[in-house]
Amino acid sequence: MDIIKELGTELGVERWQVEKAVELLDDGNTVPFISRYRKEATGSLDDEQLRKLEERLDYLRRFEERREDIRVAIEGQGKLTEEIVRALEEAKTLNELEDIYLPYKQKKKTRASVAREKGLEPLAALILSCAPTYTPSIEETAATYVSEETGVESAQDAIAGALDILAEDIAQNAAFRKVIREGSMRLGTLNASAAKEEDSVYAPYYTYSEPLTKVRPHRYLAIARGEKEEYLRVSVKVPEESVYAYLAREIITSADSPAAPLLFATIQDSYKRLIAPSIEREIRADLAEVATDGAIGVFAQNLRGLLMQPPVRGKVVLGYDPGIRNGSKLAVVDATGKILDTAVIYPERSANEKERARKTLCTLITKHGVDVISIGNGTASRESEQFVAETIKDVERDVKYVIVNEAGASIYSASKKAAEELPTYDVLERGAISIARRLIDPLAELVKIEPKSIGVGQYQHDMPPKKMDFTLGGVVEDCVNAVGVELNTASDSLLSYVAGISASCAKNIVKYREANGRFASRAELKKVPRLGDKVFEQCAGFLRVSGSEEILDCTGVHPESYPAARQLLSMFDYSPADVRARALGGLAGKIERAGRKEVAEKIGVGLPTLEDIVTELEKPGRDVRDGLPAPILRADVMKLEDLREGMTLRGTVRNVVDFGAFVDIGVHQDGLLHISEIADKYIKHPSEVLSVGDVITVRVKSVDVAKHRIGLTMRDAK
Repeated sequence: MDIIKELGTELGVERWQVEKAVELLDDGNTVPFISRYRKEATGSLDDEQLRKLEERLDYLRRFEERREDIRVAIEGQGKLTEEIVRALEEAKTLNELEDIYLPYKQKKKTRASVAREKGLEPLAALILSCAPTYTPSIEETAATYVSEETGVESAQDAIAGALDILAEDIAQNAAFRKVIREGSMRLGTLNASAAKEEDSVYAPYYTYSEPLTKVRPHRYLAIARGEKEEYLRVSVKVPEESVYAYLAREIITSADSPAAPLLFATIQDSYKRLIAPSIEREIRADLAEVATDGAIGVFAQNLRGLLMQPPVRGKVVLGYDPGIRNGSKLAVVDATGKILDTAVIYPERSANEKERARKTLCTLITKHGVDVISIGNGTASRESEQFVAETIKDVERDVKYVIVNEAGASIYSASKKAAEELPTYDVLERGAISIARRLIDPLAELVKIEPKSIGVGQYQHDMPPKKMDFTLGGVVEDCVNAVGVELNTASDSLLSYVAGISASCAKNIVKYREANGRFASRAELKKVPRLGDKVFEQCAGFLRVSGSEEILDCTGVHPESYPAARQLLSMFDYSPADVRARALGGLAGKIERAGRKEVAEKIGVGLPTLEDIVTELEKPGRDVRDGLPAPILRADVMKLEDLREGMTLRGTVRNVVDFGAFVDIGVHQDGLLHISEIADKYIKHPSEVLSVGDVITVRVKSVDVAKHRIGLTMRDAK
């Protein structure tokens, strides 16, 4: 296989782009670095394309290794033929490779291997090729194999053994298996039935049957989980007669042959006993892989939306971690995330406790000048929202509140990382602090939590850990590097996601900073122990050093492009002071008039790098998140009973799944925006239109107060 050609076809890009990207990856360059600072080399492949390329490159290389391993193994047995070599070269999937290798694998004892040991292979060959005019009879020929020495006790015993050999040969025929697998996928159905006589969330699948070609990924994941939890029995059904007819055409040379009935019975045995169970496992594995890839893709997209939510800047925030048994934990932090105060209240216990809680909350708001209350969306969230909405009415201050995703807060609170960062606060207080800080800067706070613990997906706990970690880790890395990191304030958790910086290197950076004070420049990074030239090359452009004498240290311009940036400024009579004063608004226009291509050539860079330099010079220190919709800050709360069909509301997308999205519209229950209600045109997946954190306008389509269900639509919602 030409891996480069295959990757180019899959990605829809030119061969030279793939070749250069592979070369850069093999040289140890990171995806964010290649995507941002090697655009000319790869034709501006973005981080998503590069992630896919990296993953598929690994798969295809492992595929080629397996192909070669199989070839060597068969050759070692002295059985490698030109036909097998050709079949190996033409194989496109791992299943096809394994089918070719199946007859040559070391096997446990089988009925066929026992028959072979008894010397019945010639009889099997005779039955397979038996002509209509064959004499003497098959039974008479079989009788000649009866022997105490081999253990063949009768003619019927000999025939049965020969047929076992043929059944195994049929089952191990790669061509047969390929046709049957493809036919099964085309004609088969996935079936489920109740394994327990009790109601459950899997009840919709107690009498389920659907063509394999129409099984949606989220349905398969639900069915697989139901089977795992022993609520469902699951099977794949295939029209057996069509399989028998196909195999009969391939195997039985003449219907008049005396062996025809034996061969047809063997075909049935081979399929039911050997082929069908194996093919069903493969089909279900393929369904699981597709569903898993889809679910991880949805999770990754949702995680990206959550991480890239814009920070709430310049506000004093009160983090509110709702609770019942242990009370609700409060933590006030200033605009930089510094902790100002903490408290615990018990508004759910009694009227007296509720009044005491109200006074505590009012005191904290007034004392510290709280602007926004960040309420976690866990247990008792909506009750807490109601309590907060009622309380802030009594405060002589313009205070708003917002519901934030608190997923992973409890995990972080009990982690070693939290203990290191917040040693004087207990586990419960840390949760409230995290909820407050994730409003101030969601990205900086959420990187402290394992990506898979941030629950914004479907069936994330059923996903293969290695694949999940690879994909989600890539998402976090891409988000961190897209935003950039302030070198003098970033935690080691945040630094560890910067391109090229390992966890140990991140700790070294923080230790150096603690021992020597603030970094004065990017160049000073080279003094950090074990941070070599390669790491510096990868990470430097993504780190910002506010206050550096070198203004370019505050931008996304890579140090390798500093000379080009300075030459560009000089060419159009600008100075570094103009960059600092943000007085370069006309630079892009001047370059356009001078000719972009000519300017790029003069300063020695390509057009993509020129465009990036100009963007950074015009808006030094910019945050790409600032252009995204800010979270909705509320002062009052509606009840489910207040909703009416036709009402138009603003809401925040909390989760995107295969069948739609869940939207927070400010009542006690998120509304469901079904995929059919997202757009006036057909869309394959909600993620084509929506992302977590999007602020959208929706219309209430239906309300079921008894079942706490809200149906929403974006169609005609204005």
